[in-house]
Amino acid sequence: MGISTSTVSNSMGVVNEAINVFATDAVAAVDTTFNFGFRPRKLEFINLTDRLTHEVFDGMTSGHMLKTIAAGTRTLETSGGPVINADNTVTVPAALMVASKSFVFVARG
Repeated sequence: MGISTSTVSNSMGVVNEAINVFATDAVAAVDTTFNFGFRPRKLEFINLTDRLTHEVFDGMTSGHMLKTIAAGTRTLETSGGPVINADNTVTVPAALMVASKSFVFVARG
């Protein structure tokens, strides 16, 4: 079995981190795009209300995510996850932007 590896380093040793805390209102959810000002290498999109965490790592197949539910069960979902776009923005699908919920979005680059 062959293993492909790659190493990613931060230029000049600078680590970027952004944390957004927000709540959605009762309006129907839509795809939402975030711009953190840097390319995220790891994302954690956390639904505080329902205790769900969706993690995405730069280089994962678009739409894939590691999902952790309240009970601690972790699964690799192959669709519907946040996407790191070519322009370094992040798009969260409407299905994750559930109405009337509290969220935390952590981006590290």
